Amino acid sequence: MNTDNDMTACAKRPDAPASPDRGHPQVDAYLEHLLVVRGLSENSLAAYQADLAAFTAFLDDKRAAVGDVSQQDLSLYLFHMRRKGLTSRSLARHLSTLRGFFAWLEDEGLAHGNPSQYLENPKLPLKLPEVLSMEEMAALLERPRLEDKLGFRDRVMLELLYAGGLRVSELISLKPFDFDPQVGVLKVFGKGAKERLVPIHYAAQEFLETYLRHWRSMFSPKEDFIFLNRSGKGLSRQAVWKCVKRYATEAGITRDISPHTFRHSFATHLLEGGADLRTVQILLGHADITATEIYTHVQSGRLKRMHSQFHPRSNMRTRS
Repeated sequence: MNTDNDMTACAKRPDAPASPDRGHPQVDAYLEHLLVVRGLSENSLAAYQADLAAFTAFLDDKRAAVGDVSQQDLSLYLFHMRRKGLTSRSLARHLSTLRGFFAWLEDEGLAHGNPSQYLENPKLPLKLPEVLSMEEMAALLERPRLEDKLGFRDRVMLELLYAGGLRVSELISLKPFDFDPQVGVLKVFGKGAKERLVPIHYAAQEFLETYLRHWRSMFSPKEDFIFLNRSGKGLSRQAVWKCVKRYATEAGITRDISPHTFRHSFATHLLEGGADLRTVQILLGHADITATEIYTHVQSGRLKRMHSQFHPRSNMRTRS
C-alpha cells in the first residue's frame, strides 16, 4: 500500500462542529463565492467552513440571526472562543474569517454595515520562522540518492522548494509545461489561483530538465503532474512532508522542520545575500508586504553588521 498516494485529510480543529452547518444560506453562498470567484483551495475552503460553522453554532445557541449581528455579539463570540481555550493566533484567524464574511454580506446588500470593522485583532506574540542555515540546507539537499528514480525525484523536489521558495501545494501542483527551460522560470499557481513567474537557479534547472527527460517516464504517469508517486499519480502534501522529515533526520538536523521551512530559508537567505524586501515579496507571492515583514529581523541584523563594519566611528571607544 502506497501511503504517498493518500489524500491529506484536514485536521479536525477543536472548535469545529461535528458536521457542516446547513441552516445558514448566507454562509453557503459565501463559501460558494470563495470557491468559484476567489478560487480557494480545498484546504482553505474547509478552514473557512469550520470557522463559520463554529460561529453560526454560537448564534443558534443565542437564537440570533446572521443579519442582526452587532459588534457586541462578535466580541461575545470571541470571548466565548477564548474561554474554550483558543490561542490568540486562532482567535485572529476566526476574526479574519468573520471580517471577510461580513464584508461580503455588506457588498451583496445582505447586511447593513460590517459589525467586525472596528474590532481589534488579538495581540500576537512575535514568532520568528524556523530557518535552516546554508550549511544545513546544503547537507539536506545532498541526502537523496541519485541512482534511482525515487531518490532523483526527491532531490528535484527539495531543490525546487529551496530554489523557488514554493509552498508545498504549489510544488505538487506543478505540471511539465509550467517549466520554461529556455528562460529557467516556473509558472506557479499560488493562493487564490494567483499566477506568478518564479526564476530558479541553473543547478535546479538542470536537475528538473534531467528528471523530466529521463526519470519521470519511469513512474508510468497517470496524471499530468511533474512529481509522481509509485502509482504514477500526483504526490500528496503528506508525502512531501514525510520526505523532508526523512532527509532532515539523515542530515543530522534535529529541529522540527517541514516543507515550509524551505520557504522561510529561501526568503531569509535572499535577504542575507542583499535582496530587498519588495523583491522577496514578489518571489514569495505575498499580496501584502506586511506578510513578508516577518523576515525583517534578518535584514536588521545584516544592517547592524554593515553599520558596524563601515561607519567611521564604529570602532571608537568612549573615554571614561
